[in-house]
Amino acid sequence: MKKMNPSSLIKFNSAMAVLHATQAALIALLSVEFLLPITTSFLSFDFATQQLISSSEQLFEISLPLLIVLFLLLSALAHAIIVTVYRKRYIDEIKQGINRARWIEYSLSASIMMVAISLLVGIYDLSSLIMIFGLVAVMNLLGLVMEIHNQTTKKVGWISFIVGCIAGIIPWIVVGLYFWSSAAYGTGDIPSFVYWIYVSIFIFFNCFALNMFLQYKKIGPWRNYLFGEVAYVALSLVAKSALAWQVFAGTLRP
Repeated sequence: MKKMNPSSLIKFNSAMAVLHATQAALIALLSVEFLLPITTSFLSFDFATQQLISSSEQLFEISLPLLIVLFLLLSALAHAIIVTVYRKRYIDEIKQGINRARWIEYSLSASIMMVAISLLVGIYDLSSLIMIFGLVAVMNLLGLVMEIHNQTTKKVGWISFIVGCIAGIIPWIVVGLYFWSSAAYGTGDIPSFVYWIYVSIFIFFNCFALNMFLQYKKIGPWRNYLFGEVAYVALSLVAKSALAWQVFAGTLRP
């Protein structure tokens, strides 16, 4: 890792583009179709009881394999852009301790990952899914704000990091409540592999925050921004791969 330089970092990103794209292709080719309902909830008037009641309606169905392929392809595309048209700017910004491309990609791919996890526990309401997507996107964009803000300060400002962590933890609490509700009031039939997904991806998401913390605290090898950048890239691959293949093994394999 100490020998990593901007040139080898470009090669590393090229390899990541290939790995993400290859996995996306494999998921698309090997998966059976798995559709989940997307619903909306609203109040309606019950003429029999003369009361307002909660109602729901299915709007459409969404393909789970498509979501998996989408977040893998977004990562592949981001890495491909970095090593081609964005290459010079990427290297210049890395030297300054910032990577705008990373946070923009994460704001999309990580949000789709969280939506996929939410669907697996039974969160089908469109409004809830939009809010979950939005909170994860905000969390990642605050990572960008953290890096931009600290370009102009002598002392590290942590407010963006703290607010980002708050935004990011809320979707996990919501998903956790669905686990609890299923066990307490339902049949408790959420598949066991979904629990493993919840735990493993939650740990990976927190590793991203830990990586940023270590970068700005300049602890050990994280004194070199390149070390943290490589860690981000590796974490992204492992987290996305873990989610993709756990979902495949649990629901998408023929």
